[in-house]
Amino acid sequence: MNEYKTKEQKRKFYDSSDWKRLREEVKKRDNYECQECKGKGIVRIDTNEFSEHAKRKKIQLVVHHIKELEHHPELALEIDNLETICVDCHNKEHGRVFERKINKWEQDEKW
Repeated sequence: MNEYKTKEQKRKFYDSSDWKRLREEVKKRDNYECQECKGKGIVRIDTNEFSEHAKRKKIQLVVHHIKELEHHPELALEIDNLETICVDCHNKEHGRVFERKINKWEQDEKW
């Protein structure tokens, strides 16, 4: 059984053709919608926005392992352990919540 503990091991997995094929299958199954937001009555879908900074399409939806890859490598390619979620929900799921800095000039008069 494979292990996915190091960054290199995880990167090799996420770059694999098996993962890329399954990821697309999961997004299609989930109708290209965030399943977490959908459960709250919010529709978050993939758009085709382009990031000038990154020079690629903005990533808005990801396929998430419900039981984490690192702790459950046997479920790495199990479709029932995968769901489509938006980047915001994915960051919350992994405790990467970023507070938006308050713009002290936001309400200031614009000339």
